[in-house]
Parts: sequence; C-alpha cells; structure tokens
Amino acid sequence: MPRPLPHKPGAERRKFRPDVIETYTAETETTLLPFLIQSMPQRKRTSVKELLKHNQVAIGDTPVTRHDTPLHPGTVVRVNITREFQTFYNRRIKIVYEDDDIIVANKGYGLLSMGTDRVKEGTAYSILRDWVKRKDPRNKLFIVHRLDRDTSGLMMFAKTEEAKVAMQHNWNNMVINRRYLAVVEGSMDPAEGTIRSYLAENSQFEVYSTENPDEGQLAVTRYKTVASRQGRSLLEVELDTGRKNQIRVHLSDKGHPIVGDRKYGAGPSPIHRLALHAQTLRFIHPITRRDMNFSTPVPAAFASLVK
Repeated sequence: MPRPLPHKPGAERRKFRPDVIETYTAETETTLLPFLIQSMPQRKRTSVKELLKHNQVAIGDTPVTRHDTPLHPGTVVRVNITREFQTFYNRRIKIVYEDDDIIVANKGYGLLSMGTDRVKEGTAYSILRDWVKRKDPRNKLFIVHRLDRDTSGLMMFAKTEEAKVAMQHNWNNMVINRRYLAVVEGSMDPAEGTIRSYLAENSQFEVYSTENPDEGQLAVTRYKTVASRQGRSLLEVELDTGRKNQIRVHLSDKGHPIVGDRKYGAGPSPIHRLALHAQTLRFIHPITRRDMNFSTPVPAAFASLVK
C-alpha cells in the first residue's frame, strides 16, 4: 500500500491558540517594571523585560514598553502571555470604540462601507473584518448600517449575530441621535428648519424627491445653520429617517447642494471631496443596554470653507 505523500512545509494549518491574559491592578503609586516583577514573582526579571520589549504588556488597550511608565492606584495592567497585543492602524479608518459585541469606527471619505459586485476588498467592512480575525480566525463582523462612499464619519459594526439582530430589528428605537455636518453652497433660508418629502430612485440610481407617497418613502431632515461665510454655510443635520442620499437630495432641493456634490448640482469642490460628515452617533448598546455616545470634531477642511 503506497505511503501518503507528506505535506509541504508550511502547508498544514496552524492551530489557533487563544490569548492567555493576566490582569493586575496597581494599589499604590509606582512604575511599571517593579510593579510587574512584584505581581509575577514566578517569573525572572529577564522574562518580565522580554514581555515588555515584545508589546505583551498593556495599560487599558494600549501596549506599553517603557519600564518607567508611571502607575497610579487603580491602574489596570494586562499581560498577554501568548503573543504581543495587536494594535489597529489604517490611514482610511480609525477604531473609536471596541468591545466584545460592537465596533464604532470613524470612516474616511472615499472608502466604501461594504463590498459591491466589483469591489470586495479594501472596504470599511473588509478592513475591520480582517482586524477581528487577526485576534481569532473564528471571529465575525456584521454590517449594521452604512455611509455613502464619499461621506466620512462614525459607523457601527456588530461582532456577534445577537448584536446585529438587536440593532437592525430595533434601529429607530436603539439609535437616539445621528448628527451630520454639511457645508452647502449659499445661505439657507430659513437658517433652521425641516425638509420633508418622499424619496424615490430612478433607473440611473439617482434619488429624487416626490410628493407622491405611492412613489417613494417618507424622508424627514432637520437642519440648523452653524456658520455662514464666503458664500457657504456649515450646517448641523439630523435625520428622522435614514434613506439613501437623503441629506444630499434634500439640501439640493432647497437650492443649496453640499459642496463637492456634483451629482446633485454643486460646483467643483475647493477641498476635493464631498463636504458631508457623520459627526455624532448615540445609541443604546444592543447587549449591555448602556447609553453609548460618540462624537468627532469638525473636520478641518470643513472649517476652512467657512472661516
């Protein structure tokens, strides 16, 4: 009977080893290295230094390597015995908050929220999916809502099926506030108000307003002018409904398209992007039921348009 061919070196899949993390809490003012030596008497001083050197020690979620990092009473220090702590970095998207159930991220403009028929990788979803799988290949990520490719700002993703279902089935009740910043051409009149129409989409995938409730879905947008200079206005915008291209269409309907929104009637953009940013996202945590409130600063490019 012929012997089975051996696997090529490296062809066999390495078995995943879960992280082994030890947690210690400082009780007095001290510094990191002596605290670790005291907290782990079973380990030699050289072994503790190696853990520090290889990013296996973290304060909160931040890996630290400096031996003299100050610790205050109540500071929690985590030591990963298995491997170095992973840190996330991507120039197009930043993680604002992460726990066992959700991720809140600040998406850059020009980045697709999720894949299309033509584009599968390099999206906000695929970048964060790869991140959670780096920690454990069994981990999953789920889309809860999306932003247009050219809209920057805060998005939430679910890491469990339970969190995804809770948010998607109760979105209007779970989301307390979604506030956007938009810079539009001209000055809004009135400076504050509500825009209401039914939104429909044609065969060219262009969204438009109609007064016919049988033709489209009701969309309600509230806006307030924050600043108005140099022929442009910075607005705070809140949504009572979340329809595709809702803010872009409604502001264009008022005769004040968003700066850079060539699709809906704007001229060339001085900042080379669509001036729309999801600034605030406040919601009830789908598992813990805590009030989660996140906000980002006014993008510097937006401020430059109205300063």
